[in-house]
Amino acid sequence: MKQNESLKIVVEKEREVIGLALGGGAARGWAHIGVIQELIRQGVRIDVISGTSAGALVGAVYISGFLDEFAEWVCNLKWDAMIRYGDLGIKEGGIISGKRLLKALDPFIVNSNIEDLPIPFGAVATDLGTGRGVWIRKGPLTEAVRSSISLPGLFSPVHEGENWLVDGGLVDPVPVSLCRALGATKVIAVNLNGEMVRKNLQELQEPDPLDPLQPHADSHLEGFRSMLHKIPGLNHLVETMPNGMVGHNHKTPGMLNVIMGALYIMQDKITRSRMAGDPPEVLLAPRLGNIGLLEFDRAADAIEEGRAVVDRFKPLIMNEINE
Repeated sequence: MKQNESLKIVVEKEREVIGLALGGGAARGWAHIGVIQELIRQGVRIDVISGTSAGALVGAVYISGFLDEFAEWVCNLKWDAMIRYGDLGIKEGGIISGKRLLKALDPFIVNSNIEDLPIPFGAVATDLGTGRGVWIRKGPLTEAVRSSISLPGLFSPVHEGENWLVDGGLVDPVPVSLCRALGATKVIAVNLNGEMVRKNLQELQEPDPLDPLQPHADSHLEGFRSMLHKIPGLNHLVETMPNGMVGHNHKTPGMLNVIMGALYIMQDKITRSRMAGDPPEVLLAPRLGNIGLLEFDRAADAIEEGRAVVDRFKPLIMNEINE
């Protein structure tokens, strides 16, 4: 046998860089916890994370190394605790200033700059002055999260240099392009708002008195009312809130129906448009139509569905990352 025939040249294929693009969705964002936990359980290595709003928060917690502890905390989170974290700042451009909430998150997010994190990370915010998306890829991790979660009207905007930053979901609900810019060659994207438009249309109908979820929804309205009751000058509004807020008359949608419906439609259209131009290799859409925007105390349900959607798409995920 000739020497050159006995030599074997093995060319190893360069490993794909797996990125995770975590979308916004307020309370439904807890589903990201289950998604990450299940991906890890199935042996998927996450090399890059980009996040919008709740996605930025959960992504930051994961990179900090406290995802399991955070999952336990949010599963024990009650509505009255959310009210305590809601430091009212109506004069600061939002109902909640966010300072107490950030303090509560201190144990789960490292006090570090993004550029010093063990894996690449980026968060999306929106410049309130220009309407442009802002990719936050350096600076303090906690400030990036606070900017990305600043839902207009609920959280006060964040002053960054000469700009005011609000929730990134206004311009980029599922940040696939940012994930690629951070180095990902394969992107697993998580869209939390796939069922939201359909659910909102259903809620415009007269509620079913036998619906087991209706008392649950009413309890959240009570919590929201208690929060507003603390704001001087809004006491009269609070007392007249019920019918105008929730719109139990099927002929006229309530204020919350209108606001949430408009938000869902906007984010759904933006997500579809952006993904048409830059589709992810895998798109996960958890079934979260039964979880409202502010139902932060339903973390266990959201986390379980996050795990379930990864399991349902396991063949596609494995096929993409092992190509």
